[in-house]
Amino acid sequence: MEFAEVVRRRRMVRTYADAPVAEEVVDRMLEHAVRAPSAGFSQGWAFLRLDTPEDVGRFWTSSMPEDADPDGSWLRGMRTAPVVIVPLSHRDAYLDRYAEPDKGWTDRDEARWPVPYWHIDTGMAALLILQTAVDEGLGACFFGIPPARTAAFRAEFGVPAAYTPIGAITVGHRTDDPGLRGSAGRGRRGVDEVVHRGGW
Repeated sequence: MEFAEVVRRRRMVRTYADAPVAEEVVDRMLEHAVRAPSAGFSQGWAFLRLDTPEDVGRFWTSSMPEDADPDGSWLRGMRTAPVVIVPLSHRDAYLDRYAEPDKGWTDRDEARWPVPYWHIDTGMAALLILQTAVDEGLGACFFGIPPARTAAFRAEFGVPAAYTPIGAITVGHRTDDPGLRGSAGRGRRGVDEVVHRGGW
């Protein structure tokens, strides 16, 4: 598929067919993810790959609010995904990297960073997973883990405290119309609405 078509077809898919995703396809998603840019080539990310029914079930049990309705429209569709990938950022990898001699900083002061690049770079890696899903003819959806459930998620999967889940990605064979519009029927804002050429 041409790159422009991959970009055009990328949508958040929230319901999936009852079919497995080939292991080699998930491999490619993660191989592409680690090609994302990272400040100082810090590569401060990790990816939790959940591709068995048992592990995917553990994800939903640990990450969703206890009072969540499993038959609610959003959750019901999302739970049909056979694969969940959780991208995690690692702040200390960046603080350590920029304290190395070639970067010129002598400390690990987080205040030096105008924005938390560890989250941004991991987000770019997540986008490569989403784009690879499209290129492979699959659907995917990036969504957040509720803050109140992060501790339960960490405990369930033994995630070290130094790693922060920036969200999660469901992956599977799409069942929805690829032409569907965005969340709650919202249309995509046009380039003329969001680009400010030469100034605001």
